[in-house]
Amino acid sequence: MRLDDEQESSHYEVQDGRSGGGLGGGGLGGGLGMLLPLIGSRFGCGGIVVVLIIMVVMGINPLSLIGGGGGGQQVQTERPAAGQLTDVQRTSLKVLGSTERRWTDIFKAEGQQYPPPTLVFYSQNGQSGCGAAQSAMGPFYCPADQRIYLDTDFFNEMETRFNAPGDFPIGYIIAHEVGHHIQTITGEADKIRKAQQRASEAEGNALQVKMELQADCYAGVWAARDTNLMEAGDLEEGMRAAEAIGDDTLQKSAGRRPVPESFTHGTSAQRMEWLRKGLSTGDPAQCDTFQGAI
Repeated sequence: MRLDDEQESSHYEVQDGRSGGGLGGGGLGGGLGMLLPLIGSRFGCGGIVVVLIIMVVMGINPLSLIGGGGGGQQVQTERPAAGQLTDVQRTSLKVLGSTERRWTDIFKAEGQQYPPPTLVFYSQNGQSGCGAAQSAMGPFYCPADQRIYLDTDFFNEMETRFNAPGDFPIGYIIAHEVGHHIQTITGEADKIRKAQQRASEAEGNALQVKMELQADCYAGVWAARDTNLMEAGDLEEGMRAAEAIGDDTLQKSAGRRPVPESFTHGTSAQRMEWLRKGLSTGDPAQCDTFQGAI
């Protein structure tokens, strides 16, 4: 991507939560104990299984996230000057700034204002409005505080473990989480969650897949609208990244037989399909993955 001249977003925070054990106390009160109820409430038991599989694939022992003993960890939140940020953090903020400008244009065309999300950088452990933030969770969006949480070490994992190097996967991942922000501020996410509450576990997971695929499509819309960023090879990098993080691919990588009923993000083929659709159309109206399902 051509990011050298891109203006960085000013909507960011940095959390320092490296030291200590689990967040918020002993036993299952912190770490994995806070993580599993959050995932379970959003994605059902299938989502918990997928996250545990991802932990194993990434070489993380899930039991290490269970806080032991007393004493919670203090998470410090600050906003250092851009010059104090790492290169990958500044790259992330350039991507976020680009999404802000593109979605501002899209919302303005509809006579609306776009309220941008805040990007929160953390390392290993952090705290979100949705509970604990753990590096094993990967990047995620919290609708409760409208923030994107990112441990930038995840990008190293994309390159070394999932063979998805390059700048565009960084853009795709951040733009995907921005897609969840779009779903939240338009009220679409609330409709989905209400539908999930009335559904069975398998049906709820299927709705979650549609939600994730729509966020993939929205990521493609961003890239299509910011043509100055795209350069040769970016599309291929994006497709490799989408393929690497499909539910079926992750489950196979963990030595398991793929279980479609447990999928919460979609297959590799589905993720590539909807990212490509956003890229080819540049039209958020073409990102209706639900087609009357809610």
